[in-house]
Amino acid sequence: MSFIKELQWRGMIHDMMPGTEELMEKELTSAYVGIDPTADSLHIGHLVGVMMLKHLQVAGHKPFALVGGATGMIGDPSGKSEERNLLDEKVLRHNQECLKKQLAKFLDFESDAPNKAELVNNYDWMKDFSFLNFARDIGKHITVNYMMSKDSVKKRLSAESKHGMSFTEFTYQLIQGYDFLHLYREYGLKLQMGGSDQWGNIVTGTELIRRIGGGEGFALTCPLITKADGSKFGKTESGNVWLDPEKTSPYHFYQFWLNVSDEDAEKYIKIFTLFSEQEIKDLVEKHAEAPHLRELQKALAKDITIRVHSEEDFNAAVEASQILFGKGTTESLKKLDERTLLSVFEGVPQFDINKNDLDGSLGVIDFLAEKTSIFASKGEARRMLKDNGVSINKEKVKDSKEISKEDLLNEKYILVQKGKKNYFLVKVI
Repeated sequence: MSFIKELQWRGMIHDMMPGTEELMEKELTSAYVGIDPTADSLHIGHLVGVMMLKHLQVAGHKPFALVGGATGMIGDPSGKSEERNLLDEKVLRHNQECLKKQLAKFLDFESDAPNKAELVNNYDWMKDFSFLNFARDIGKHITVNYMMSKDSVKKRLSAESKHGMSFTEFTYQLIQGYDFLHLYREYGLKLQMGGSDQWGNIVTGTELIRRIGGGEGFALTCPLITKADGSKFGKTESGNVWLDPEKTSPYHFYQFWLNVSDEDAEKYIKIFTLFSEQEIKDLVEKHAEAPHLRELQKALAKDITIRVHSEEDFNAAVEASQILFGKGTTESLKKLDERTLLSVFEGVPQFDINKNDLDGSLGVIDFLAEKTSIFASKGEARRMLKDNGVSINKEKVKDSKEISKEDLLNEKYILVQKGKKNYFLVKVI
């Protein structure tokens, strides 16, 4: 299937310049997506653009990921109400290396194929450009009237915006436009892709190619992804869902996809996986027969967790989910590494006890009611133990149980369950 048709059935095309499909049917086409390097990790909001590059490469075309080192020093007004924090070169270079490692899980940068992926940074060609040269060579070709007509500029200059717009930001579309011209000249790159909010900036690039480069550039944008309720995709109460396991644990990453609505799962599985049209139709039908089994969400969460992290991380996330929702065993609990354990039980009440308390004989009642406040009194603890309502590390315990170092998970935690749903994590310090 052609690249354009592949994106069309997946619902990944918002706007496309006339002639784009014909260009791609005719020749191996190089195309790029710009990526903001203001963090040392991608988040799932970046994945739409990354998947566009992935489909491009699968279809035999050549993907370029452009890290916006220069533009990252300025800030993009598109869809933003405030300027970005500006970063120095050392931080941007570090971020670039981190992003490439993550992109390599999706794109082939290493093979000898003519369409292997390339990573470029616009700082490399912008850093030596003097202001006077830029104003003379580039600025004179685009009128202020043209720049003011762009929606991203209009919004920032409207009465709704409290912050206005700095000259620095106003020049953003010229710099992004020059990137396209530079890549067209240096690499023969003819297509720029991005989110629908980037259309104005991309078209400025095609204008520069027409006016200065003497050629033709093309533009293709994807819709901005939202959730079924209209809220922003990829945001949770704790902020972005990152691809870096230190920022968002594989367990939380997996849980994000597992918990999307049925409507969103049907949309996201087309955008974020490589399943074929028929495979997705079959999954949708299977899901419709028994929605409570969440087949769509499971397939989506499995595919993307393995791609971003690993099969091992996926299996650990599934096992961890079962522990929290009642099916896990002591055995599976003991297998969890510290990061996953803390991810699973994030937000549950925690208590600290001294490791010296475990040197002698610490009875479970003293442990539950004195060393911690899991129970308000020894009497309450005794009654619940008698009713078989207390588990230590997923094992039911009696009032004769003694707590020792043998009970420690990762050599410093004890998990207490009171009744079916109340968890407590005790840390030994």
